[in-house]
Amino acid sequence: MNVNHLLSVLHANLPAENSGRVADYIPELACVDPHKFGVHAITVDQHEYSFGDSEEGFSIQSIAKVLSLTMAYQRENQELWKRVGVEPSGTPFNSLIQLEADAGIPRNPMINAGALVVCDVLLNYLAHPQQDLLAFVHSLSGDFTIGFNETVAASERANSDRNRALIEFMRSFGNIHNPTDRILDFYCSLCALEMSCAQLSRNFLFLANKGISPITGRAIVSSSMTKRLNAIMQLCGLYDEAGEFAFRVGLPGKSGVGGGIVALLPGDYCITVWSPPLNHKGNSFYGMAFLEQFTSEVGDSIF
Repeated sequence: MNVNHLLSVLHANLPAENSGRVADYIPELACVDPHKFGVHAITVDQHEYSFGDSEEGFSIQSIAKVLSLTMAYQRENQELWKRVGVEPSGTPFNSLIQLEADAGIPRNPMINAGALVVCDVLLNYLAHPQQDLLAFVHSLSGDFTIGFNETVAASERANSDRNRALIEFMRSFGNIHNPTDRILDFYCSLCALEMSCAQLSRNFLFLANKGISPITGRAIVSSSMTKRLNAIMQLCGLYDEAGEFAFRVGLPGKSGVGGGIVALLPGDYCITVWSPPLNHKGNSFYGMAFLEQFTSEVGDSIF
């Protein structure tokens, strides 16, 4: 199969009209060209395939929650699940609704509340949070060019009222321990990580290879931890559209409001699609449609 040709054909078969809208609640994201489209796939034996704007960097936003979760899981192991759950939320990514019923324990680490708790956990371990996060990201594929988009980070910090409310509400239940501004600063930097489709696929490839990066040979997490991280992505990675993603695509995945979606087939490959316009659930409209076509055409999913 000529995979590069397949990627081109699948792009041509996307719906003629993209009904999504670029995220504008973070002003800097509203400036992104809505016509951008890129895809990059890499196999565990490091064959790579791409189409479109696959080498152009973009703000990965909530996709980064998987990276911070991995770091926290490395350090806390099973203790982590006392402060954040692993159940699908069924509510928007920035919702406060469930926190009161759940006594300040976020339903999962892929929604904002859960990711903020993960950041709070990491601040107890990291002497230099932003630098330590970057060092971890660089270690996943040996790519030292990856960094933060400071303009996006500043835009996020200036529009963090909802996240600040989540932090203080969880603090009232005893599930937050560090200063609010310190948590927000780290969280906004995390979401402002900038990568291309190619960089994301390479950096997430360890989750398709039992926790070992095929690129560097480094063991990132155990096989057991990898299984659980992939399960969380499958159940919670696309917010309250995770069920739809499982139904249509059938892979563990994680989306971000920057328009990216990472998905992987354990033991086989990782693929990233980037198209900025989002559907009403906050996931890339074309990204969802492309990945549905892709798994249908190649005939591979976890189901």
